Amino acid sequence: MRKVILGIAGFLTFAGLGSPANAVEVSVSCGAFGVDLQLCTAASQRWAAQTGNTVQIVSAPVNDSDRLPLYQQMLAAHSSDIDIYQIDVIWPGILGSHFIDLKPYSNGTEKDHFPAIVKNNTVNGQLLAMPWYTDAGVLYYRKDLLEKYGAAVPQTWDELTETATKIQEAERSAGNKQMWGFVWQGKADEGLTCDAFEWVFSHGGGSIVEPDGRISINNAKAAKAIDLAASWIGKISPTSTLNDAEEESRGIFQTGNAVFMRNWPYAWSLANSADSPVRDRVGVAILPQGGANGIHTAVLGGWQLAVSKYSKHPKEAAELVMYLTSSDGEKERAIKGSYNPTRPDLYKDPEVLSAVPFFGTLYETFANAEARPSGVTKDRYNQVSVAFLQAVHSVLSGQEAAAPALNNLETSINDIQGSSW
Repeated sequence: MRKVILGIAGFLTFAGLGSPANAVEVSVSCGAFGVDLQLCTAASQRWAAQTGNTVQIVSAPVNDSDRLPLYQQMLAAHSSDIDIYQIDVIWPGILGSHFIDLKPYSNGTEKDHFPAIVKNNTVNGQLLAMPWYTDAGVLYYRKDLLEKYGAAVPQTWDELTETATKIQEAERSAGNKQMWGFVWQGKADEGLTCDAFEWVFSHGGGSIVEPDGRISINNAKAAKAIDLAASWIGKISPTSTLNDAEEESRGIFQTGNAVFMRNWPYAWSLANSADSPVRDRVGVAILPQGGANGIHTAVLGGWQLAVSKYSKHPKEAAELVMYLTSSDGEKERAIKGSYNPTRPDLYKDPEVLSAVPFFGTLYETFANAEARPSGVTKDRYNQVSVAFLQAVHSVLSGQEAAAPALNNLETSINDIQGSSW
């Protein structure tokens, strides 16, 4: 299996100073998103220095669509090449059978994290992953441009469309031909599932599959939300949106060429970095609701750390997990990378709030983000998500209108469901 990993991921190894004779090597799969890899590496290096063990950092693919099949392939082969997996909030039901129970190593510290995330990570009474950081979609906006044109932060998607159109046209007339009104994630991967889930739920169109197993996506409110998003392409959103993930959206916004951006909190620290063209000109707000009777909706995201059943050193791997997910570890990630803590107490920490002020003002958004239907669909979630995002992408790209696309999607999900979930 090692050759498989080396083909798509890099390795960094850190050994503890004065390593004892019984020292072991632990490998951890870190993300490559924003400063995720940098922070994971630094913290793992400190643990190695303190314990005398060796840590090998595996840089995972950025895209979930690439990372999940790689993990599935390795775990199915019972590979011991990775001890600690960084897993998406929607993966415990897909990968959980391959992870150890962390309760014997946690000393009860899971009680210090958001209960909903701990519940998400607990299957059949076993704590299969420790929360590391949580996520919820937010709206970034150019404070200076809204002030320049006397515009308010939009409360509905229709208001966003109107304001984005107005400022885009004015800025282009003033000479910035590269200005766009709104950038977001339209690439046909899990990022689009997140964005489209927010549009649909905020319009009152449901959760794709409801907690009771009912398939709800084929409805007029959901169709209205997706048709509205399709109207943005080529008008207030570049046609490249159909191939853009989070980093492509951030690149456009951070170079000063977008009024609004939907993204995750990690983009805050990068937008305000020393060399950022939009430094100190960015605001963050809750995502718009779907009309006057709609709901402000942010999809739940976030990442956890799990230890493989096939690890040769599960005890040391679990100890590293507890170190990385400690209060100090999450605080560092919040301040340096604007990664949302999974510990409620850190949202009151003065140093955290000084670095990321919207962690305080949008606390309820993060604490009450809406989950994708991974709980009810279990190991078939990925099939449901792919069917959903492909249907949405077909509408965004102009191949069909939302109503017939959602009608066909309902049939597809019924086939995936079979007799029951």
